Amino acid sequence: MCIRLPGVPQAKQVIRSVLSAPMARDVPKGHLAVYVGETKKKRYVVPISYLKHPSFQSLLRWAEEEFGYDHPMGGLTIPCKEETFIDITCRLN
Repeated sequence: MCIRLPGVPQAKQVIRSVLSAPMARDVPKGHLAVYVGETKKKRYVVPISYLKHPSFQSLLRWAEEEFGYDHPMGGLTIPCKEETFIDITCRLN
């Protein structure tokens, strides 16, 4: 299976870091865990299909600018308000 991410050149690195996280074992196949929040982080499990959507890719770019690929939570961390994340992901469904 191939996923193209035209707006995120280091997408493989993002996915590898998320899949190597200790809690990755309890994520269903076809999904990925992300941590969302500005101060207190909450864990969400989202479908991998979200990675191809431009609005989700903008969240990934934001995360890259904020944290690079060395995430303090051991997984992908998105530094936005939970409400913003929920609003964007609800539109993707």
